[in-house]
Amino acid sequence: MKKTMQRHPGILVLAGLVLIIYVSSYGLDFSAFSSLSGGMIKETIGGLFHPDWSMLYDGTSEDVLSLMLLTIEIALVGTAVGTVFAVPLSLLSASNLWPKYSPVPRAGKVILDILRSFPELVYAIIFVKMTGPGPFAGAMAIGVHQIGMLGKLFAEEMERIDNAPVEAVKSVGANAVETFFYARLPQLMPIWTSLVLNHFEIGVRSASTLGLVGAGGIGAPLIFAIQARNWDKVSIILLAVIVTVYVLDQITGHVRKRLR
Repeated sequence: MKKTMQRHPGILVLAGLVLIIYVSSYGLDFSAFSSLSGGMIKETIGGLFHPDWSMLYDGTSEDVLSLMLLTIEIALVGTAVGTVFAVPLSLLSASNLWPKYSPVPRAGKVILDILRSFPELVYAIIFVKMTGPGPFAGAMAIGVHQIGMLGKLFAEEMERIDNAPVEAVKSVGANAVETFFYARLPQLMPIWTSLVLNHFEIGVRSASTLGLVGAGGIGAPLIFAIQARNWDKVSIILLAVIVTVYVLDQITGHVRKRLR
């Protein structure tokens, strides 16, 4: 048995995972399965396969297309806010920029850790209480969260860049600012741009749920439709989200390939 474990260490890992899942199941309440019926499943699936196309566009600001466009705008503004503030924080957090002042990048990384510790939904609740319900709260929620996410990724890429161009620029007398713009930034721009585009896609998915707490977008009608069990309305909203995310993924994916 011992030799088998030594030859196949994956078996031990798998057994450990099964044990963890088994122990974790004790903390969950599975009594809700008793209320699940075939008729309920049939009604839900049937409604989801028959979307209410009348909600797609009716010329008002409450139709699915208008709300989906608003959701994209929230994600776009939030990503822009996150990018603008992530750049200076990433410069503070990159250890190779502060070789003689190690407390500076440590402090920067702590700030980024704190900012990304909370999901967008928590930030949305806070901003809704501060500024009132609406798209602004959603954009700020995404922006603050993405400061932490993008700042961490920007800093990591800064620390991984090739130092040969940096040393070459320094050897001809360039100062720190000139070194950054002529040796570091050209290496970073394609990678940073790719990261921003990727997080814009994530922001669209996040913005689709922020309406649940009054932060604008498509989330509010989605939760109302789910609570009322209007599965045909739920279906058209989910379909709009799926199509939007797919289209954005194709567009940003093409741009990211061109940047490589």
